[in-house]
Amino acid sequence: MLAGMSGTARESIWTRPDRRSRGPVPQHSRAEIVAAATALADAGGLPAVSMRAVAAALDTGAGSLYRYLSSRDDLLDLMVDAALSELPVDRPPSGDWLDRLVGLARDQLALYRRHPWLSEATRRPGAFGPRTVDYFERCLAIMAPLPNAPGAKMEAVAVLTGVVALFSVPAPMNPPPDDPQAMARKQAGQLFALVDPARHPHLAAAFTTPQDNADAGPDLFERTIRGVLRGLLIKPA
Repeated sequence: MLAGMSGTARESIWTRPDRRSRGPVPQHSRAEIVAAATALADAGGLPAVSMRAVAAALDTGAGSLYRYLSSRDDLLDLMVDAALSELPVDRPPSGDWLDRLVGLARDQLALYRRHPWLSEATRRPGAFGPRTVDYFERCLAIMAPLPNAPGAKMEAVAVLTGVVALFSVPAPMNPPPDDPQAMARKQAGQLFALVDPARHPHLAAAFTTPQDNADAGPDLFERTIRGVLRGLLIKPA
């Protein structure tokens, strides 16, 4: 799922016990720490997540968190993996492999929009967690009917995640328009006003050629996902 994440030299948090055996009796769990950090990230992005801020949210000292984690990177790895638990897993299969991957991409897009920090968190070098591994297995199971090599299928999963991350990023500094189609028409009009047919003949032709909206098909996100996956996984006849 996570296009920018990869294995790192540091030891994975999942190979270590939930807390150190020495020291005072723990007052919190990893799950509580991750929940507090996720709430901070949802409200203020990843910059809001520091060991000190998480400790304050739990009404404890920052040093106490190191009984459970070695670093902030460990915390971010746990946050990403915990977020993946929100992906639906009990939806009955519907359609062919492409339909199912589109559905999975829509679930992933909704997840990224609920947690906007995920896009940034998954671009950093991080350790794969158990839910990420489960996600990879799920994608490969969907693509099982395809003859492509496993490496090509994993590349498709990475590209799929990259496209989802791209669509999840909101327009900066602007609230969502009440009428997206009206906004698109306004932007097109502003662009057309700058088009010089002599200098921009292709743009001029694009604006003056009638558009057949009846054949437009699904929304841009689905068209993009389908086009990318077909290009990567379906060999020309």
